[in-house]
Amino acid sequence: LLGWATGGNWCGYYATLYPERVSEVVLLNTLYGGSDEHPSIGHGSSLEDPKHAGRFDFQELGAYRLNTAESLFGAWDRSIPIEDKSKWRDPRIAAAYAAEALASDSTSSQRTPPSFRAPSGAMEDSFYAATGRRLWDASFIRSRVLVVRSELDFWSREADQRALERELVHAEEVRSVTIPNATHHVFLDRPEHGRTRFIHEVLAFLADG
Repeated sequence: LLGWATGGNWCGYYATLYPERVSEVVLLNTLYGGSDEHPSIGHGSSLEDPKHAGRFDFQELGAYRLNTAESLFGAWDRSIPIEDKSKWRDPRIAAAYAAEALASDSTSSQRTPPSFRAPSGAMEDSFYAATGRRLWDASFIRSRVLVVRSELDFWSREADQRALERELVHAEEVRSVTIPNATHHVFLDRPEHGRTRFIHEVLAFLADG
């Protein structure tokens, strides 16, 4: 299983429930409740219920959020440390990423501008992990685990990576890698900006299993 960001939480949780079905888990830029502070989705963010500190604001956010293609690039752009983003990521990759996101929702073309529905449950999970809650217990994982974090990630924190390293006590093997000067979207960036390193780490991990 390979999970990115919130997907990493789901893969990790699945591996705790069904250890006999999973041989390897790769967690990429995954929150794990390693800290109760987060600059963008934790306490004091738009995800928190203003009337109940520490609670996700489900009443305001509803069952899903509407995301346009443009909304996919704000945080990504801010994390790229050069002005010309096209030198960091191929514009064709960015366009394909946006197109596939919109295509994931058959109703996207019914709105102007087109937008896809993103379930708020994923953000609720992320909010609680960002405020220090463990949504699953890494000690229940028995498989081999590769934890990968991008140095410039705006989602996961170094504290999440360290917590996973400490708590994967029953995993068959644990590898932990930080990719220098890489972003949250490392697998979509240009090869020289972390994608080649990420692919190499994953393939080497699987080959050694």
